[in-house]
Amino acid sequence: MTNLPRRALARQSGKALLGLGGALVASRLASGIPAQAATPVPPTSCQKTPAGRVKIGFEKLREQGYAPLRGHKVGVIANVASVDNSLTSIVDCLHQAPGVQLQAIFGPEHGFRGSMREGFSEPEMQDPETGCTVYDIYTKTGDMLKNILKKSGITLLVFDIQDTGSRFYTYIWTLYDCMMACAELGLPILVLDRPNPISGLDASGPVLDPRLASFVGRAPIALRHGMTVAELARLFNAVFVSAQTGKKATLDILPMEGWQRGMFFEDTALTWCPPSPNMPTPLTAMVYPGTCLFEGTSFSVGRGTTMPFLYLGSAAVDGRVWAAAATKAGYAGTAFRDVWFTSLVDPFKNTLLHGLHCAVTDRNSFDPVATGMTLLSTGRHLAGPSFWRGNGKTFDQLCGNAQIRPMLDKGADAPALAAIWEKDLASFRALRQSFLLY
Repeated sequence: MTNLPRRALARQSGKALLGLGGALVASRLASGIPAQAATPVPPTSCQKTPAGRVKIGFEKLREQGYAPLRGHKVGVIANVASVDNSLTSIVDCLHQAPGVQLQAIFGPEHGFRGSMREGFSEPEMQDPETGCTVYDIYTKTGDMLKNILKKSGITLLVFDIQDTGSRFYTYIWTLYDCMMACAELGLPILVLDRPNPISGLDASGPVLDPRLASFVGRAPIALRHGMTVAELARLFNAVFVSAQTGKKATLDILPMEGWQRGMFFEDTALTWCPPSPNMPTPLTAMVYPGTCLFEGTSFSVGRGTTMPFLYLGSAAVDGRVWAAAATKAGYAGTAFRDVWFTSLVDPFKNTLLHGLHCAVTDRNSFDPVATGMTLLSTGRHLAGPSFWRGNGKTFDQLCGNAQIRPMLDKGADAPALAAIWEKDLASFRALRQSFLLY
């Protein structure tokens, strides 16, 4: 593997490198086993949690002396943002912890070290820091995934990755696929919870039509799901895993302490570590549910700039006209200005683009989905039929609803589009309530 991060490179010269179909009427019973009390292990380089800070699931695990892991060969699904409050990798913490047998590491999209761009993962290799094999499980499903888990020799799988709160962010579907495999293998899985960075007060946007299922949406949940990863795991297990495999996974969760549904990431006193290369800040996560839909268009979403998903543009659009049209729509909590930018990555590499900057002025009133739909509507009007990427399939999969694109072609605005998914969203909101932890 090339382009190893600085942490690994620095150690090379010393010691070793470091619709909602019938599934939604299935069981609504929440799963999860209460945490066990245990005597904490002696302090290591992994720091204690400062007072007043939201305590993530991993820190609760450490306080228990890693009791749920004892007697197991542990495998961890983790990435570059899987850190404790001192920014130490949880994998390193587990490797150092007395009585914990770390057996394997599993990397999602972008890889365990986060060195790969979107749509790619790091190959299987040995982690120089722990000596464990790092397995590539990005997009792996079914027998292929089960064979990887069996080959690893683990007896317990742990998931601890920071989500962004959007259905098409792929880490939750790695969790979903692993839960399916664990259910069939009889392999227990422990999910360590982390904040939803864009708050968890409500769900919004279209609910995935199962006919459009892909790795940017396996199951019918809302585009902005309003849940934490542990809450999603409970929902997945009770409704979808049991429906598809005929049984639930043996699921345990460790919730956070101090997190409230109305919190944005900035309210948690935690440090943001980008969970993927184009998710540099919590603000990026805030706009992502709406602006990521432009991945299904001929427009750039600002990849290869310092403002991914906040900059949108095209070589064939007048950004001033677009920004004015978006401003006229009058959505609260946001402002628009025209920008010129040049991407440093394909497919827009070294191309001067004109577009707009979607700025969030009030995160409490900002609606990313409605804003995204307004930008799509006004952008489609300016760009004409060439607006869509390819045959439109990518957009339909991201959106999760095949009716949205034809409506945009007809000039529909955001309120008209929202009416399309209103009924399914109400059903998802009702379902979701049974699995909330906070």
